[in-house]
Amino acid sequence: MPKITFDKDTRAKLVGGLSDYLRTELDLEVKGFDAEFLLDFISQRLGPYYYNQGLHDAAALYREKLEAITEAVWDIEQPVKPL
Repeated sequence: MPKITFDKDTRAKLVGGLSDYLRTELDLEVKGFDAEFLLDFISQRLGPYYYNQGLHDAAALYREKLEAITEAVWDIEQPVKPL
């Protein structure tokens, strides 16, 4: 799996959101580098679980759509008469 990275703006939003959540929900002040390190930890340790689940979900959806396409193809099959 490639390393999870975010552009500067997205990273800032994630860090801000994480800081806000910790402050409002847990009454913890985690800002700046501490919040960035926490985001890195979450990305590295939990990220692969979410990434893999996304792959499983995408594969299941792909199989479902492929099955629907296959059925649609067989639905247009023409009857044949013996020669």
